Amino acid sequence: MFMTNINAKEYKVIGLMSGTSLDGVDLAFCRFFVDNNKWNYEIVHAQTIEYTSHWKNRLSSLEEENAMVFQQVNTDYGLYLGQLLSDFIVKNNIKADFVSSHGHTIFHQPESKLTVQIGSGAAISANCKLPVVCDFRTLDVALGGQGAPLVPIGDKLLFSEYDYCLNLGGFANISFEEQGKRIAYDICPVNIVMNAITEKTGLAYDDKGEKARSGMLSAYILNELNQLPYFKKVPNSPKSLGKEWVLENVFPLFSQYEIADNDLLNTYCEHIAYQISKAIKQTKAKVLVTGGGVYNDFLMERIKTTVLAEIVVPDKKVIEFKEA
Repeated sequence: MFMTNINAKEYKVIGLMSGTSLDGVDLAFCRFFVDNNKWNYEIVHAQTIEYTSHWKNRLSSLEEENAMVFQQVNTDYGLYLGQLLSDFIVKNNIKADFVSSHGHTIFHQPESKLTVQIGSGAAISANCKLPVVCDFRTLDVALGGQGAPLVPIGDKLLFSEYDYCLNLGGFANISFEEQGKRIAYDICPVNIVMNAITEKTGLAYDDKGEKARSGMLSAYILNELNQLPYFKKVPNSPKSLGKEWVLENVFPLFSQYEIADNDLLNTYCEHIAYQISKAIKQTKAKVLVTGGGVYNDFLMERIKTTVLAEIVVPDKKVIEFKEA
């Protein structure tokens, strides 16, 4: 059994993260240490390994497979992650205390007390020869929580100088302090939707948001998006989103309209910016923004226009590897 000193003043950990948008596997070797009674961090080495078409195909359709195939992929994917870790460790001459692996989310239905992230921790450990901590979400979901967003405690301990921590990944999520409590929830889908729209044009993503910038806003679709029941829930109530919600609510809505892809991207960026503005109501506040959506210049312009608080974009390592 893996044991560690809970009173230690320093940990050296490799974080492993796979986002819903299937961009790739993020690996981050981090040092966590106490200085002046406050936890600090250093991202020592970090790397994103893009998925091959083989793994993209296996992961994107796994929810449709039978139990035997599902379990086999869970093991195979764990062995794959373990090999990536082994290569990462050798390449950077790393000596880590343990690995912290999120895995890849296949099902997320907290209303049914169900959330599943694949990537067998035992298989990872067998390949990389390190203790592995994993399966972060299921206990919270079993206790009636949402299991998401994943990192609000990290936000509180490591990024306390910011009033809000906003991440723009497959989904936009946010965390902040309110009346002595850390509040965190998913705001709306982001790259999981925009990448799917862009892929229809033969591109993996909308580089710098140029396609969205060239499009025209559809007030009808924007209004319908904003009227979806999820967005009427109390802003600070526990709530989270998954791929299932997108497939059931967003894409069927799009299919009702004949609209150019660029116009749809433009409209969806406006929807994201509007929903974020509802979440960030303070004007004298600092907002840390991370995740792949930061590189969408048009989306960031729309967010800065609708959100009156100060938007802070950190260095490239924090943008890309904060969740890992």
